[in-house]
Amino acid sequence: MYNIGIDLGGTNIVASVVDDKYNIIATGKTPTAVPRSAEEIFDDIAAVCREAMDKAGLTIADISSVGLGTPGTVNENGIIEFANNLGFNNVPAREMLKERLGDLPIYIDNDANCAALGEAYAGCGNGSQNFVAVTLGTGVGSGIIVNGKIVTGVNCAGGECGHMVIVVDGEPCSCGRKGCWEAYASATALIRQTRKAMEENPDSIMHEVARQEGKVSGRTAFDAMRKGDIAAIKVVDNYIKYVACGLINIVNALQPEIICVGGGICNEGETLMKPLRRFVQAERYSIHSKIQTRIMKAELGNDAGIIDASLLASAK
Repeated sequence: MYNIGIDLGGTNIVASVVDDKYNIIATGKTPTAVPRSAEEIFDDIAAVCREAMDKAGLTIADISSVGLGTPGTVNENGIIEFANNLGFNNVPAREMLKERLGDLPIYIDNDANCAALGEAYAGCGNGSQNFVAVTLGTGVGSGIIVNGKIVTGVNCAGGECGHMVIVVDGEPCSCGRKGCWEAYASATALIRQTRKAMEENPDSIMHEVARQEGKVSGRTAFDAMRKGDIAAIKVVDNYIKYVACGLINIVNALQPEIICVGGGICNEGETLMKPLRRFVQAERYSIHSKIQTRIMKAELGNDAGIIDASLLASAK
């Protein structure tokens, strides 16, 4: 039998058929295209699920369960109570999927919890019982595993490290607060920081890089930095410090075995990971402890959300 894993992101909706060895058999994909209604988004979720099944030569009768990873807070009844990046408030996600796909087991969780689960089962945290996954994407997601169990808190809203404040009265966050880690360390924040630096530095190589890419992206400052651009170097250095600040807070609060860092920005590899480890090593509270938290790059790559969501049934 097969499972369907769905990654509902701020940019794309991706659904894949996954076998019992975590292999992706077939995939459907479409833009999320927010802002728009939950009804429209869930119509597209069902459509990409059918697309994936059609490509795999399967029907809904071949599917054991469906798992959906979504930004925001998901309660035990499958309701997305709040997802700021999608504009969701009390969206009955499980019910909406059943209406569109049929009465089969449907599991829904926060996407960062899915990432933690997937990396712990099948990625860089395999075997770790105390583990945190951080995803640097449209926002900053985080999933926490303590003693082998996902930490959800009393209201299923636990583990939102992206909304801890690192700068009092700082940049506004889409959650309504100011100075959240997400407002400084997400890919969205990096793009904002890059644009600001470009405005302040009209001769920066970042302008040329952006023209070649056709847009300002999370890669723009890193690519210009590699060409020796001073303004880009400052953007990257500051961004890495913001990411490190949150990681150090997590280390000091939880002392996990591993913090796994994922998201598109992590395609920078050791250009990102090496200085992050250096900052954490310098500022961790447990400086004299024999056992130290390891900072690792996520291993599941762009398929992480899919594989992670497909594992939800095994975690329940």
